[in-house]
Amino acid sequence: MILLDGKLLSAQIKQEIAADVAQIKTEGGKIPHLVAILVGTAGRSETYVASKMKSCEEVGMHSTLIRFDDDVTEADLLAAVAEVNANPDMDGLIVQLPLPKHINPDKVMETIAPEKDVDGFHPVNIGRMAKGLPAYVSATPQGILEMLKRYDIPTSGKHCVVVGRSQIVGLPMSILMQRNDYPGNCTVTLTHSKTTNLAEICRTADILIAALGRPEFITANMVKDGAVVIDVGLERVEDATKKSGFSLKGDVKFDEVAPKTNYITPVPGGVGLMTICSLMQNTVKAARREVYK
Repeated sequence: MILLDGKLLSAQIKQEIAADVAQIKTEGGKIPHLVAILVGTAGRSETYVASKMKSCEEVGMHSTLIRFDDDVTEADLLAAVAEVNANPDMDGLIVQLPLPKHINPDKVMETIAPEKDVDGFHPVNIGRMAKGLPAYVSATPQGILEMLKRYDIPTSGKHCVVVGRSQIVGLPMSILMQRNDYPGNCTVTLTHSKTTNLAEICRTADILIAALGRPEFITANMVKDGAVVIDVGLERVEDATKKSGFSLKGDVKFDEVAPKTNYITPVPGGVGLMTICSLMQNTVKAARREVYK
């Protein structure tokens, strides 16, 4: 079993991004600038955004955090998005999810200018990705592709089972894994909460991508020997043995699944770190106008 080490890979990728940013500075170009909008004070969202801002600083990029209270109106939030859209100094924009219930996340995502949508959530970017056109690919799926590529994991002709059909991970992942490219050329099965015989389908997977948000849902009897297992989940689970009172768990029951696999991602230290790298890579592309000329 080989551990797909997101911590190691993210350190390598950050060095590459830092070198790109340093070259931009040397050439007198525009320093990439990522903007994050955070609504409320939910602990997990705070942690995620802080990690993104810190990573930008580490590679020499500019970053701006715009904060709102939970009771911000949808109109005020959309106005803030429009201001970032109109600011030529700001290259990439992310709005941290989830949002309060009174705000429509689809409306917010559709308001972000596609050329600044470095999270890859805008319908235009999703559509362009599906057609194989230049686009910002959703950050987590892009991070998974990078992980597969850097570990030289064969994908052509393999059966890839994706568990979870979210627009953020599951759906784009299923599209990317079947495209005529590397990583890709898989036969893909996209499963979800209404799928019957889910365990049986998972056992046929050469590559199993778990992105359903249910801690330790994937158990050993759902994984065939020699599979590649990618765990996208990251949930807090009560744990009295920890000072914090909780442990971080993925969608895969790691201790019993790992011995059956050829490759597996840990949680934490796997896909999440790759997601942040993807955001920064997309922001560099945005600053260079590589996707939208």
